[in-house]
Amino acid sequence: MDEFQELLQTIPKEVNWDGRWLYYYNNFWCPGAVLKSTIFFQRNFKAKDSDIILASIPKSGTTWLKSLSFSIINRKKCTIPESPLLITNPHDLVRSMEFGLFLNSENPDLEAFSCPRVFSTHLPYHALPQSILNTKCRIIYICRNPLDQFMSLWHFLLENSSEDQQKALPIDEAVELFCKGLYPFGPVWDHAEGYWNASLNDVQKVVFLKYEDLKIDATSHVKMLAEFLGFPFSAEEVENGVVEEIVKLCSLENLKNLEVNKNGVVKSSTVKVKARSFFRKGEVGDWKNFLNNSMAERYKKIMEEKLGKSGLVFELF
Repeated sequence: MDEFQELLQTIPKEVNWDGRWLYYYNNFWCPGAVLKSTIFFQRNFKAKDSDIILASIPKSGTTWLKSLSFSIINRKKCTIPESPLLITNPHDLVRSMEFGLFLNSENPDLEAFSCPRVFSTHLPYHALPQSILNTKCRIIYICRNPLDQFMSLWHFLLENSSEDQQKALPIDEAVELFCKGLYPFGPVWDHAEGYWNASLNDVQKVVFLKYEDLKIDATSHVKMLAEFLGFPFSAEEVENGVVEEIVKLCSLENLKNLEVNKNGVVKSSTVKVKARSFFRKGEVGDWKNFLNNSMAERYKKIMEEKLGKSGLVFELF
């Protein structure tokens, strides 16, 4: 029995509401499909000071963050009308560590990526490779109202489910698991608090974003991200409306109507994921169309209890 198979026999596991296995590894619930690639990523990734890591728990605004970051960094290389985003899915432009690069190889060749290298991950802060924590590479974390996040993942996984997969649990039973912290890369409260504390401890290294704040004022946040990433907008760019152009280019309304995001699958993933499944509604408070207030009240109390005096608050209502 090899090391990986031995690990599978010794760590706790649970079936998630969608019928997939979750393994409690390194103090978080890791999807079985990416457990091995997660370990490879942790062991073998060698971060550079110039690297940029986009972090999130699934369905928290990852696609939006990838689009914005890519556009900010590459705006001098190509104008907005020539942006690769117009013909390429954001997840093919900013590659995932555990769902892409390390899924295909134990030690992928990452030297071919031009600097600054931009990668994404769903790992909690404490589980990131030591090379990320020990270098000056920058991390942008985005989080979202957990109830909206849960519903977004619900729709995403159902749309990408396979015929041989177990039937998903009824939504009330799924919420029950969610309240227990059983969620891919969760518990959600630990995931968010880890990056929150890191952002308070080192503002030069970690930026903490809320999806809802980005929705309210995308322009100001794009300017802030550009500063953090080391690609600030010039006064001339601001005056010429470049910031607003990037906001419009990366908007859900624009991206979801592009041909590349309406049909086909994400090319960089070995698992067939429909491109359109990354662009559903993106609305704040959409959970109210699926969950009742008693479910929400219960989860709100759990979040308040778990986050305690951290200072991190989610407006669930």
